[in-house]
Amino acid sequence: MNTDTKHTTNNLARLTRFFGVILPVALIFSVTAMSQTLTAVNLGSSANYVILAGSLVSNIPASAVTGNIGLSPAAGSSITGFGLTEVTGTIYTVDATGPVGSTMAPTILTAAKGDLTIGYNDAAGRTPIPTGTYLNPGSGNIGGLTLVPGLYKFTSDASITGSDVTLTGTATDVWIFQIAAGLNVGTGIKVILAGGARAANIFWQVGSSATLGTTSVFKGTIMAGQSISLGTGASLEGRALASNAAVTLESSVVTRPSTTTAVANGIVTPQQYELFQNYPNPFNPSTQIHYNLEKAVQVSLKVYNLLGDEVATLVKGPQEAGSYAVPFNSNMGTRNLSSGVYFYRLEAGPFLSTKKFTLVK
Repeated sequence: MNTDTKHTTNNLARLTRFFGVILPVALIFSVTAMSQTLTAVNLGSSANYVILAGSLVSNIPASAVTGNIGLSPAAGSSITGFGLTEVTGTIYTVDATGPVGSTMAPTILTAAKGDLTIGYNDAAGRTPIPTGTYLNPGSGNIGGLTLVPGLYKFTSDASITGSDVTLTGTATDVWIFQIAAGLNVGTGIKVILAGGARAANIFWQVGSSATLGTTSVFKGTIMAGQSISLGTGASLEGRALASNAAVTLESSVVTRPSTTTAVANGIVTPQQYELFQNYPNPFNPSTQIHYNLEKAVQVSLKVYNLLGDEVATLVKGPQEAGSYAVPFNSNMGTRNLSSGVYFYRLEAGPFLSTKKFTLVK
């Protein structure tokens, strides 16, 4: 074995130990070569929506959607099943009276659908730089793998089943998954982010349809040529953008991905105030509440029951700009809360937001 071969073997062994899983040699080398050059997909105005569909947006209550919902084109299409409190955002539609004026809605939605097409084609047309590719990683099933930033290409279906998949990288790293056919995520499967990776920088270009299984936890923007369906209790931090067909939810959670910007010394801070849906939800006895602060402000995070009585103060005082995860345990101290619906409320400078969560014992 010559010196170059020994170095290559040693580097591969170190990478394998670091990522905790044996990846194909070609996959590791391609990712290493490309991670410096991949840029995010420009979604244009379609980024203003967490759900955008071509024929139907259907919901089986009770889902929780944080962000805007849009539907285009109008003919024979509808948005159904959403209660008064299930959407924190605006529902834009061209075939019903909504919060957007009837003369403006078609223009806004047509532009968003056009931008989605541009973004979809951009993701589908990306090629590795330099020459090379990670073709069909995991033989099409990436469950159990740990993937560093880069471009992943599937010549047929892609799936995440059997075990969770971990995406590990920094807050500015990008992942693009080119999937020629469908995407299937198994029941209870999670896309786990590590090392600062962010859902806003993950893009799944799906040639046909995407299916997120019951109670699965998914990250990133899905751009599907046909439909997207979320099973009962599935959660998505990202966007469900279906070009031609429906987006369907069943007591699902969809949350707009946090948008960040890099500042001096490599520190990444949020561009806006955001309060996210807790996870898990429903929960027993513990859950986590995530939020972003654009600037250093006085922060109050409290929990209330259905009568409006305060049952817990989780944060009270000044905090720096950044992303926060606050645990909540229903049994902590003297709380011992009973099963039921509760609300958590974030006040951060000029920002005020309230979300609902459910304790099940």
